[in-house]
Amino acid sequence: MSVIFVPEQLGLSLLGGVLIGAAAGGLLLVNGRVAGISGILSAATARGTKAWHWAFLAGLLAAGSGAALSGRALPAGLGAGHVMLLAVAGLLAGVGTRLSGGCTSGHGVCGLARLSPRSLVAVLTFMLAAGVTVFLERHGL
Repeated sequence: MSVIFVPEQLGLSLLGGVLIGAAAGGLLLVNGRVAGISGILSAATARGTKAWHWAFLAGLLAAGSGAALSGRALPAGLGAGHVMLLAVAGLLAGVGTRLSGGCTSGHGVCGLARLSPRSLVAVLTFMLAAGVTVFLERHGL
């Protein structure tokens, strides 16, 4: 699968990054909570859930739906035929989330901003695993 980066995507990427940062910062300032998606999802399905858990998750779904409805094509090689592969990847990501005590959003966006050593180790592990995966994929292993 190859994705070609074009300059017009820079603006969208920058906007997305600013929105993620603003949401994470706002959640920390207003509720004193870290914007870790796995923790928010877990809390939303537990007893004593708060409305903001569901609102945060609805915002994620709305953003994804908006992107899908924008008419932009999926990256080359990614389509409906890859549903099982995506499901397995999602399952493995969930297992990794539980093992590391948080997800990339919690560790990468919020943990690093708070200078958490635990988050630094987690993010370095995520990045190493991603690099190895790309290497293996590109070299047909």
